[in-house]
Amino acid sequence: MSMHLPVRPAWTCAGCGLAWPCPSRKRELLAEFAGARVSLMLYLSRFFVEACVDMPATTSGTLYRRFFTWPYEPTNGRHDNESAPPGR
Repeated sequence: MSMHLPVRPAWTCAGCGLAWPCPSRKRELLAEFAGARVSLMLYLSRFFVEACVDMPATTSGTLYRRFFTWPYEPTNGRHDNESAPPGR
């Protein structure tokens, strides 16, 4: 079981104190939901809704980016569906 769980209502990580989901939890979630990105997004939706309730002064756009954009960020300088150029 992960130690990187959200502490509400501030939505900080119980394991490291960073904003949740923290980098460690993001890595764990990507591994847990490998090949099931839609399921990951549905899982994160639950937390997004709860965070919206707990942090009404935070804009929904800020929370959207916090919960939904990181699974699609480039890794190692390229997207998951891109391959490295030949010879690199």
